[in-house]
Amino acid sequence: MNVWLNIAAFQVGWFACVVGGARGMPWAGTAIALTVVAIHLYLAPQARFQTWLIAFAAVFGFIADTILILGGWLEFTSGVLMPDTAPHWMVAMWMIFATTLNVSLSWLKDRWLLAVVFGAVGGPLAYYAGAKLGAVTLMDPVRALFAVGVVWTIAMPLLLLVADRLNGTHYPKQIPEVGCV
Repeated sequence: MNVWLNIAAFQVGWFACVVGGARGMPWAGTAIALTVVAIHLYLAPQARFQTWLIAFAAVFGFIADTILILGGWLEFTSGVLMPDTAPHWMVAMWMIFATTLNVSLSWLKDRWLLAVVFGAVGGPLAYYAGAKLGAVTLMDPVRALFAVGVVWTIAMPLLLLVADRLNGTHYPKQIPEVGCV
């Protein structure tokens, strides 16, 4: 899978999950996200390793978002299968995020400080965008975004470390230069 296809597939999955969650159609977003994951696994040279990485991200994301819900920082109204737990479409988003770790985000590996900053800033921005689209309620926006930032400050380097150990793609760490011939 090339880097640009990976980025595009993630964006399609992310928007499908958020819009599905916001519009009361969470299964639509989850179905699209799972399709993205299936295509990623089909194209991965060593799908077994990518499957373990995606499963790890799903479990980690479920626990992390459930902690944020139990802490009173987030509230979801769509796709919640058990009270006070993360909705299935959020778990699906963690899964599609995992598909980027060894492809389009592989350049972050071994750049731990940058990964921490990326998580601390990017995580809250994604949840803020989701809130603006109506998929999640930030109960106290400043504190909620701070809590999300703490989670993603831990999540980003941890997920990259696990991705490095479970690299089933073997793509180059940097986006290749495209030159004219």
